[in-house]
Amino acid sequence: MVRAMLAILAFLGPSALAAQASDAQRQCSPDGRLCFALETVEGDATYRIELDGADVIAPSRLGFMLRGAGKWQHGMQLGDAVTRGHDETWQQPWGERRLVEDRYNEIRVPIIETRKTKRRIDLVARVFDGGVGFRFEFPEQPQLGDVMVDEELTEFAIAGQAEAWWIPGGEWNRYEYLYRHTPASEVGTAHTPITFRRADGLHIAIHEAALQDYSGYWLERLEGERFRTRLAPSSQPWKVRRTAPFNTPWRTVLIAEDAPGLYAAADIILDLNEPNRLGDVSWVKPQKYVGIWWAMHLDKWSWNAGPKHGATTEHALDYIDFAAKHGFGSVLVEGWNEGWWSESGRNFKFATPYPDFDIERVTAHARKKGVAIMGHHETAGNAGLYERSLEEALAYYAKHGIHSVKTGYVADAGGVLREDPDGTEQWEWHDGQYMARHHVLVAKRAAKHRIAVNAHEPIKDTGMRRTYPNMMTREGARGTEYMAWGDPPNPPSHEPTLLFTRMLSGPLDYTPGIVSLAGRDGRLLPNTLARQLALYLVLYSPLQMAADLPENYGKAPDALAFIEQVPVDWEQTKVLAGEIGEYAVVARQRRGGSDWWLGGVTDGERREVTLDLSFLPAGKRYTAEIWRDGPGGGIEGDRFAMVREKRAVRGGDALTLAMEAGGGFAVSLRPAR
Repeated sequence: MVRAMLAILAFLGPSALAAQASDAQRQCSPDGRLCFALETVEGDATYRIELDGADVIAPSRLGFMLRGAGKWQHGMQLGDAVTRGHDETWQQPWGERRLVEDRYNEIRVPIIETRKTKRRIDLVARVFDGGVGFRFEFPEQPQLGDVMVDEELTEFAIAGQAEAWWIPGGEWNRYEYLYRHTPASEVGTAHTPITFRRADGLHIAIHEAALQDYSGYWLERLEGERFRTRLAPSSQPWKVRRTAPFNTPWRTVLIAEDAPGLYAAADIILDLNEPNRLGDVSWVKPQKYVGIWWAMHLDKWSWNAGPKHGATTEHALDYIDFAAKHGFGSVLVEGWNEGWWSESGRNFKFATPYPDFDIERVTAHARKKGVAIMGHHETAGNAGLYERSLEEALAYYAKHGIHSVKTGYVADAGGVLREDPDGTEQWEWHDGQYMARHHVLVAKRAAKHRIAVNAHEPIKDTGMRRTYPNMMTREGARGTEYMAWGDPPNPPSHEPTLLFTRMLSGPLDYTPGIVSLAGRDGRLLPNTLARQLALYLVLYSPLQMAADLPENYGKAPDALAFIEQVPVDWEQTKVLAGEIGEYAVVARQRRGGSDWWLGGVTDGERREVTLDLSFLPAGKRYTAEIWRDGPGGGIEGDRFAMVREKRAVRGGDALTLAMEAGGGFAVSLRPAR
């Protein structure tokens, strides 16, 4: 009977209301293809997600383990549903695209225990054309006031056999792993976003949105293709403690027929966050930067004081001059302050320079040259000390005209240090509730001083940049530094995997532009020169670093010319082609401009791609400037072989380009005069 009713509602389409029976509720996407169904099965609240009437997420249970209140999962009934539609387009202050469509149908359903306690938790689901977001809302009630969550029991049962791309959750190195490609049935405990591809080609990505005052979750496989949330631990017996009323973050499922469609669907993560709370954010400036960083990873310089100290006055002045000459917006300075390297960051001083770093002279020279300074706050995971020092540290930067900061939390997972009011030390996880609160606190405090944040060793991105636009970018992935000393270095499959996994969550400060193609002790990077340029377009960040040493750019003038020109803020973005872990081609239009920029990367295989330029105005003439792998190139050949050429093209043409093994290309498309 219930299934018959669900079938009728599916036939009725997106306008069908869910409140048809107390044990079955349903809502469908605006285009009617994707549906979220909630029902009780033997007293358990269970949901499913269907595409064109077939399961994408098979029936999956919901529930919580609540400290002092037992399991909230069995003996449930559904209350009356409330539904609504929503359709608006909002504008980002910066981003992969200026305008974001926010169009969904929503259903709100109370889930109530039938036993004596009668505890109620509402489930709210928003069904978009490209996916579903749902969360739990805890209303104020005598039975649930001071809520301590030991575990969240949200399940995701992948319907059908699938393969997965994932990194392990709960392991020592936070998010900095190469992605594993396995059958879904062989996943252990994974970070999100995790991406699946079914045998029929359907792509599914599971993640979360609006993670503010709650523990981030790992996805733990239970059996087969059935997974369940596992909240990151806390120093306390519980994993989350909140006072009702409150909401959990959104649990998100992105669904697309191919990999490019999955990237397009990721706007849902932004849509599920609250709008900008900071007001005027015109002071948040996307830009390219250089800095005192790569030389440390090459072991030429050091962060700490001594004969190899990198953050000296003279080095900073040299970088400022280089930035001014080549049009880079800012210079990152790492290792300038006292305290490097102390166990658990106990000795860091965030407003005291080393004696060989004259911050007054450096910032005065930067102002004279029209270059900004990007500050750096490493904590070694001592988030408690950083919070206690935060106002002094940010005011010190504001005083010196420093309006962006790279933060760092280098510590093993579970090694974040804070202190209770009585001075007792507590150890937290990078993705636990404490750090979710911490990153929001840093963003709010920084905004008061008009300072933007680039967080490294962070909590995962969940679209919070919509609410706090000064949270510009972050790491949270295995970045370029592993090319200097990693064992192994990032393979060519890494970046076309990142685009369809980690990049679904938001910007990544990957630090590309290593034109020397060499790491520590002369080790060879498994990349071509053209590929290093392509990364500026494939992996998005509003802050893009030209990470190599200045002297190396002098040896690669064609590559430097591209890096000088490529924008970092975009009107719109399209993934033209790609397969996870194999290759990716991305097109981006300059914000407010008519020029387009294309970047492509491949794995260890040579590929030729034919690109449909129908996204350009039909018949309009463009000049394509191309930086591509040259003859004999590729990682097994001459990695520096690169051709820089120009071609005439029109909107609607096909452009065919080859990528050698481990290589890529970058293209600018400017209207012809």
